[in-house]
Amino acid sequence: MNYTHSKPSPQLLLLLGILCLSSSLFSDLASAHGGVAYEEDLCVININFMQSHFTVFQPETSGSDEFCEDIPDVSRSVFVMEYLHELLPEMLIDFRIVRDVNEAGAYATMEDVEAIEDLEAATVYYEAPRIEEGGFFRASYEFDAKGTYIGIVTADHPVEDRYYTAVFYFQVGGTDLGSFPYFIALILLIQLAYWLSSGGLNRLRARRANNPSI
Repeated sequence: MNYTHSKPSPQLLLLLGILCLSSSLFSDLASAHGGVAYEEDLCVININFMQSHFTVFQPETSGSDEFCEDIPDVSRSVFVMEYLHELLPEMLIDFRIVRDVNEAGAYATMEDVEAIEDLEAATVYYEAPRIEEGGFFRASYEFDAKGTYIGIVTADHPVEDRYYTAVFYFQVGGTDLGSFPYFIALILLIQLAYWLSSGGLNRLRARRANNPSI
């Protein structure tokens, strides 16, 4: 018995390539958003190896509703970190909010913050270092303009000469679509590739040959 090996069609190769690309994009997004991530429906901020629950409230406009990276209203916002690491209550913590002047976006890092030419001019809020008892760190700021911002949390080691940072991006006054439009385009490309690989183009040509008015 003779076996023949046929080469995969260009349409199939295109489909496989798009699927690999989509897998890579989803993987990148899963580790994105700087120091903030979702774990078991909770917003968690990573300060190097230490973690805190991270929540934003807007009491005047949203009552007790909790937000993470997308803050809906231009109003007073209360930032709350609940320490999850035993070392954090002993550390001096400071908190800074800067405008995302360089459009670093959801992938903002400390390098992006350091690249800001005039950090003080870009800063809209700064909370000086302090130790806060009770296992929580609280800060409140009343935004006066919608836009994109970067939050920076700095924690000083209580004994050693070192500090740890967390950098996170957020939007005030509406949800940032981020990479969502790219995913829509990706889904459409996958559907197109499947249509091509399943002979959709040949079927369309055959229909037009039989009915030129199509």
